[in-house]
Amino acid sequence: MELLKLSQELYQSYENYKEKTLTHRRFKHKDVSALLSELPFKSETIGKSFEGRPIKKITFGKGKIKVLLWSQMHGNEATATMALFDILNFLNSNNDTLDSLRLTLKEKLEIHLVPMLNPDGAERFIRRTAQGIDMNRDAVALQCPESKLLKDLVFSIKPDFSFNLHDQNVRYSVGETPEQATMSFLATAYNTSCDWNETRTRSHQVITDMNDVLQKYIPGAVGRFSDEFEPRAFGDNIQAWGSSLILVESGGYGSDSEKMYIRKLNFVCIISALASIATETYTKNTLENYLAIPQNSKNLFNLKIKNASIKVNENTFKVDLGINTEEKNINAATNYVLTSVIEDLGDLSVFFGIEEFDAKGALIESVLNYPDLIKKYNIKSEDQVEIAEGNTATFVINGRILVLNGQIIS
Repeated sequence: MELLKLSQELYQSYENYKEKTLTHRRFKHKDVSALLSELPFKSETIGKSFEGRPIKKITFGKGKIKVLLWSQMHGNEATATMALFDILNFLNSNNDTLDSLRLTLKEKLEIHLVPMLNPDGAERFIRRTAQGIDMNRDAVALQCPESKLLKDLVFSIKPDFSFNLHDQNVRYSVGETPEQATMSFLATAYNTSCDWNETRTRSHQVITDMNDVLQKYIPGAVGRFSDEFEPRAFGDNIQAWGSSLILVESGGYGSDSEKMYIRKLNFVCIISALASIATETYTKNTLENYLAIPQNSKNLFNLKIKNASIKVNENTFKVDLGINTEEKNINAATNYVLTSVIEDLGDLSVFFGIEEFDAKGALIESVLNYPDLIKKYNIKSEDQVEIAEGNTATFVINGRILVLNGQIIS
């Protein structure tokens, strides 16, 4: 089975398996439960969240190699949950050119999938659990029922491979470049010296195959996390408990705010990884292959205004502005509004913008100087502020270009 050829077929046929009811990231536990009830696979409730929402696991295959995948450990990281349902639809299909792959996965692997491990956080679309705890820093203290559930799963299933599926901030870059890290990986460390034993080696070998697959679709946009040991994290502990842990992070891809393309990439690279595990294709890969993936850096702003001028007390000087945008949940976390702030200003030459605007020396002024624009765009009083770090990113460039809450309006 040639992995790159297989991944191309998965990529081209993706729309046949895409779960059409998941059209945005802010779906709820009830939506996931409804989808799981329609699938013919073995499904079991493995526990309940802090607020009593049932957490389910799906099992596929009868092979000797055991694989555990879970998503939405952080409630607002939903990309891989969507991809898991696409994968389940794929596994539930037949009579197409990928039947031989399904048979291989069924015969060689025993796959356990837990979509939405943190349903209380998903309900609020927040990172943490209903207890306010970051579950991925609760592998030792085990204060969350969801954390105990995951540890119990690992010890009862004894998976050979585990996939810890996350989203990362869209402002991560690939190395010291302006390229967004659309997908990132990590073979987590199992001790403070970050040694490589057989278990961790298998992790980096599978990741190398996933990277090779993705380079065809997002060349230069795959990153690797630094591997400092975090003694409280599940990834590090699961690696220490003997399961080859593969951390997958879905980052940013331009204007794909709902991460629908990144969801597709998850579908392709995760199934490709399962195929690699089933056929032991990964064993050819070396540590050098893995370390060649550039390490992530967090050196992006959502918007960078460069080569601007600003005037303070009759003094004019040159600055760059770095603007970051965050989502604020509204309507019971079913939707959101964007809020932008000036994160930094000064010499930002070592940083990049996901979007960049060259002011070419033009003067940047507070919108307070432009009452006509305030009236035309109904700019709120709290956004009528001076240009300063921490303030709303609403200002005027060259007397005619409005930046409104971090968005350029010509």
